[in-house]
Amino acid sequence: MSSALPLPQSPTATSTAGHEFVLTVVCEDAPGIVHAVTGAIVEVGGNITESRQFESGATHRFYMRLQVRTSASAEEVEQALAPAIERFGLEHSIDEVGRPLRTLILGSTAKHCVNDLLFQTESGHLPIEVPLILANHPTLEKLAGFYEVPFEHLPTKGEGAKAAFEDRVREAVQEHDIELVVLARYMQILSPELCAELAGRCINIHHSFLPGFKGANPYRQAHARGVKQIGATAHFVTSDLDEGPIIEQEVLRVDHTRTPKELMAIGQDAEMRTLRQAVAWFAQSRVLLDGTRTIVFR
Repeated sequence: MSSALPLPQSPTATSTAGHEFVLTVVCEDAPGIVHAVTGAIVEVGGNITESRQFESGATHRFYMRLQVRTSASAEEVEQALAPAIERFGLEHSIDEVGRPLRTLILGSTAKHCVNDLLFQTESGHLPIEVPLILANHPTLEKLAGFYEVPFEHLPTKGEGAKAAFEDRVREAVQEHDIELVVLARYMQILSPELCAELAGRCINIHHSFLPGFKGANPYRQAHARGVKQIGATAHFVTSDLDEGPIIEQEVLRVDHTRTPKELMAIGQDAEMRTLRQAVAWFAQSRVLLDGTRTIVFR
């Protein structure tokens, strides 16, 4: 009678068990960066499972994103990287792969984007956690309650109301250790001061038409002009209205047979998908700023 022998374990798998980190690096382009960074990973017994890099010809900046399995701690990885950080002046981050990003959602009355973000999060498809939804109308309260997410309503009309709302945003960011703020059809313009405070960590979504239509009924305006394409743009918020670095866009063909209501349904679907994708990429450390544009390692 024979007995089964245990299968031999891979030395690599054993040595790299424990953590999976995502490492991002940004610096001036120079020879030897990749060698120095990957050498530090080898030093801590790490195995690189994903690697992307890019040199921006326009700004001569170097961008890299690595996913690394290792038994070392984040502190040990940081220590191993110290010589490269000093030599190349690396701007870098180290985080656990898949760690939910603490996200504050700002909303108004539109439900579609907020609902999609909460549903995708609840389903485990979006790596964020939402400790609070803050809105300038009470419309979203029932939706927030369905997903058991705390909700606050503060009006933005009236003297000093908008400033008070933004002060509450600042408080919430500190109170809940917020890493990302999402304007999920929050129909208010942020002050330049708040834009500066949230620079690089505040994402907005808006409809994209050619030509551009502003106001309360853009889909009706689009129908009246007979547009042939509609879509959505997700971008970082800056003090220049709707001109921040673009993260993701979607464009869809339409024709004269579409009613304003159908255009709105198509457009809102595009807004949901585009915002969801931008938030997911940001939460996965796949979005890096390159001046007025973004590098997105898909």
